[in-house]
Amino acid sequence: ARPDAATGRAAVEAAAASEPGAPVRQGCVGAGTGATVGPVKGGIGTASTVLDSGITVAALVVANAAGSAVDPETGAMYGELLQGRVRYPEEDVHRAARLRLTEIAAKNAPPPLNTTLAVVATDADLSKAQAQKLAGTAHDGIARAVRPVHLLNDGDTVFAMATGERPLDAGHPLALNEILAAGADAVTRAIVRALRAAESVDGPGGLWPSYGELYGEA
Repeated sequence: ARPDAATGRAAVEAAAASEPGAPVRQGCVGAGTGATVGPVKGGIGTASTVLDSGITVAALVVANAAGSAVDPETGAMYGELLQGRVRYPEEDVHRAARLRLTEIAAKNAPPPLNTTLAVVATDADLSKAQAQKLAGTAHDGIARAVRPVHLLNDGDTVFAMATGERPLDAGHPLALNEILAAGADAVTRAIVRALRAAESVDGPGGLWPSYGELYGEA
């Protein structure tokens, strides 16, 4: 199913009807419905942080990549490895997961095209050039969570938005750096959350197990 103008309008109306600060649905919703990351189910994930300056940096990601988010040797997520929060699966669990993925791969046709989409938003007062820099740096967050990344059949795109409510520290010429780093980190965390929130799908497009089904809470 391809989104059209009516889908976009429905999304805007749903967002407008939600209360400020309401939790964002994650996993197999919206654009994440048909998303896959390598051999497992992808989806929508979010993450945010408040910097010492009081500036908020947040990311919403549709994790949909040709590469994998899971280390084939251990079953741990690359994104969690880099965050220092890795929870390694038991060897027998990882062995069973690899066997299941091998069986599924023999039946599924690989998705012809993938596009990981991300929006990085902040309440900082950024110029267009600074927002463009934030969008570019945030791509590093995808590279930390997915391997291989930015392939010819990936159309990875990151958008940046700034509400302009909080000015940068005028006395600190490199104040933007903290926002750039936080944006990339938020994208990595959002991809991890997307995979953890996703549910397995078995339909016309094939069988795509979730990370949770394969590895549980590991």
